[in-house]
Amino acid sequence: MEGLTSTAVPRAKVLVLAIDAANPALLIRWAEDGTLPHIRSLLARGLVGETRSLDGFFVGSTWPSFCTGLTPARHGFHYTVQLERGTYEFRRAAAGELVTCAPFWSHLSRAGRRVAILDVPLTRIDASINGLQVVEWGGHDAVYGFQTWPPGVAGALASRFGAHPLHGPCDAARRSPEDYMTFADALVRGVRTKASMTRHILQQGGWDFFIQVFTEAHCAGHQCWHLHDVTHPGHDPSIALATGDPLRRVYAAIDAAIGDVLAEAGDALVVVLVAHGMSYWYGAQFLLADILFRLGVACPPVASPIRSDVFRTAIAGARWAWRRLPDSMRALLPRREQSERVLTVGVDPSRSACFPVHNGQATGGIRLNLIGREPRGILDPGAADAFSEGLAAALLAIVDERTDQPLVRRVIRTADVYSGEHLDDLPDILVDWNDAVATGSTQIADGAGAVVRARSPRIGTLEGANHYGRTGEHRQQGVFMVAGPGLKGGRLDRITSILDFAPTFARLFGVDLPQSDGHPLPELLQSQGQRA
Repeated sequence: MEGLTSTAVPRAKVLVLAIDAANPALLIRWAEDGTLPHIRSLLARGLVGETRSLDGFFVGSTWPSFCTGLTPARHGFHYTVQLERGTYEFRRAAAGELVTCAPFWSHLSRAGRRVAILDVPLTRIDASINGLQVVEWGGHDAVYGFQTWPPGVAGALASRFGAHPLHGPCDAARRSPEDYMTFADALVRGVRTKASMTRHILQQGGWDFFIQVFTEAHCAGHQCWHLHDVTHPGHDPSIALATGDPLRRVYAAIDAAIGDVLAEAGDALVVVLVAHGMSYWYGAQFLLADILFRLGVACPPVASPIRSDVFRTAIAGARWAWRRLPDSMRALLPRREQSERVLTVGVDPSRSACFPVHNGQATGGIRLNLIGREPRGILDPGAADAFSEGLAAALLAIVDERTDQPLVRRVIRTADVYSGEHLDDLPDILVDWNDAVATGSTQIADGAGAVVRARSPRIGTLEGANHYGRTGEHRQQGVFMVAGPGLKGGRLDRITSILDFAPTFARLFGVDLPQSDGHPLPELLQSQGQRA
């Protein structure tokens, strides 16, 4: 890249250090109070901007969209559990099975650029890569297992650095204070080891593009938000007194890791990126199916009471047993056994005009049971617009009984926002739950969740308990900081889409992506120039 002044071979020309699913406001607050000195330095001297992930798909699709510069309507992946085409069954799919477009670093590789791609979530091995790739040495989304390209690198890294200290999935239904402290310790040690690994690979030098993602913030946010947030219904002061604030510990460890890596960066253009955020989750998504039943737009499956009770008991028992297996035992099970296959959409298709689909907890997904698209569709496509408008109005009329605030913040018709060859693989309607509702939720007696009471003229009063295993959930908002030779610092006066980074990184090396829904950031291109 033009603008580099050093005559030595640079460690990397562009170095990206990403923090997966951190809370931007906490990063800034803890930077200002001195907890995060390296982020504080970047905020003071770098170009700083807000980022925004995708409407409706910021839980499951952020990283595939970051990597490709495309929306899920074009790359095909919206969540880790998706509807099987032509069926009413779901399957838990690895992103690589569904993302049909190459990530930007593949295009850089084909153009002769040397890249290092480390722990980018929901990405699979690219055997054509010009450089090095590490998949899931440590990551929240454990889909593929630890792999590298070239393959022999895995053994060398394992021998030198060992396995990530957090063995197995980071999710758990309940933890004791001791468990939380052990969990946080493992995340902190994982960050420190990842920093050492990053420096080791970076020191090889000659990288054009280099990215490492600290996914430990993701795990900490989902599992420990209630220990940080004293207003959370799951907050227990006695437990928090024993554990301290795991989020602060993990964020501080990541900040120290960033400092260690930047000490090796030389004249690199450095980007520190939070692609999507994290905040509290009390939640109302668990009510969506019952709301659709009460509205009369979906009907539960027909089953005999005995069979239904046995089935529900068996499923509940299996899930109870799974949650209580030690992480080490869960990690030993074959991946097919680990992936919970949800057999059906949970409605009677012959009597349901729509049905809920998996899309995460922050934004619900609804699919229309269209004639000609679904196997047993009953809704005429010509009536879809009127039906969707009526359903949106009914959802927006629901309030939280304790606060009298709307239960739903907004309803989005997916086709009004997105277009592409995979549009029909996405939910047709997206339901953004209102964050403010949670302030009225009531803690249930055993401390394992919170009660939400929803009310409207059409549904009456509907009550349910959120037995959350996670107390933090994603947000669209993120932040980025850029520093490097010739780069003018300051604050961007606009919000940057997560889709803009792929075309920006490609264009920095004179490469144009064959297709992109994002746009290169002119501030980065103008400051560094483009190298053919």
